[in-house]
Amino acid sequence: MDKATRLSRAFDLELPDRPPILGGWLAAPEHVQALTGCSDEAYWADSFRWGLEAERILGSDGVIDVFQPVVRGGYRIVDHTLIERRASYTVESVLAEIEALPDPDELAARFDEEQRYAELVADLQARQAQCGDMLWCPADWELVPRALCYHEFGYDSSLMALALYPDRYRKWIQVNATKSRQRAVLCARAIREGIHPGVILTGEDACGQTGPLVSPDYLRREQFPLIEYAWEPLLEVGAKIVIHCDGDCRALVGDFLALGASGLQGFQQECGMDLAWIADKHTRHGAPLIIFGPMSVTTTLRGKPEDVRADVYRAMQICRGKASLVFFTSNTILPDVPLENIKIFWQTVLESSWD
Repeated sequence: MDKATRLSRAFDLELPDRPPILGGWLAAPEHVQALTGCSDEAYWADSFRWGLEAERILGSDGVIDVFQPVVRGGYRIVDHTLIERRASYTVESVLAEIEALPDPDELAARFDEEQRYAELVADLQARQAQCGDMLWCPADWELVPRALCYHEFGYDSSLMALALYPDRYRKWIQVNATKSRQRAVLCARAIREGIHPGVILTGEDACGQTGPLVSPDYLRREQFPLIEYAWEPLLEVGAKIVIHCDGDCRALVGDFLALGASGLQGFQQECGMDLAWIADKHTRHGAPLIIFGPMSVTTTLRGKPEDVRADVYRAMQICRGKASLVFFTSNTILPDVPLENIKIFWQTVLESSWD
């Protein structure tokens, strides 16, 4: 069975020959260099190319992205200048930035669907050509109207602004909802025309290790109706949305499924995100879930090789007959994950079978 067909069957809730495996979150330049044999100079000259080659060598069926560090010699996608800028914000400067954003009506008026769509199609086709027989299955973090702005303004000031001035803060989510709806229109069109896979990973890191960062009631009141608005074009064409679950998301899982999500990605088992509990759940239409996971980058993949194999077999046993399993990691694979364990993960999945 070819790779695209294997993924398509899993996405359609059918049983392929074995569970497919997605790649794209290998955040360790030294691992990429060891797998591909490229030099340090070659890697930093074109980290996308060599990251994609590492996925091909490992045996990935599809790729949701290629992790590209922003600073040579590091492995992060942010640098010190962003961290310093976040630390400089106060509550008032956060609110001033939000108030300076264009109004949603202005964003809608400026939206050039044809130009944006041509750009999306060109990018999808170029990336798929680079992937060859692997399926380019890009995650799209713009499809959820973000409720939290800590990435831009840091945790303390942004969350304090939300808590103290919710009415002034509301514009942040409304503006993001307009952008998310516009992005959904483009992706839905590409799915309808057969250019984009029918399954998209998206989400927002709204939870920490002990639960949601803000009140679920707040999210249900302010964000979730806007998620429904943003996702409408995608759901109308039958797209399947897989939600990234970081930390302890148990309090929000039911909400995401009620909004129309078809699957979940993660999961941090140490935070209570138990795969057996998740695999028993269904979409709002009663269909089984699509599972992207559940290989933990903080426990299993940093453990013993036998633990890695056991977790692969355990996930298959739990999901069989209940959920459509696509192997993926809980989060990015950092340099502290042994390369040998990465190889064993892929090899065990590649040698597995549903028979």
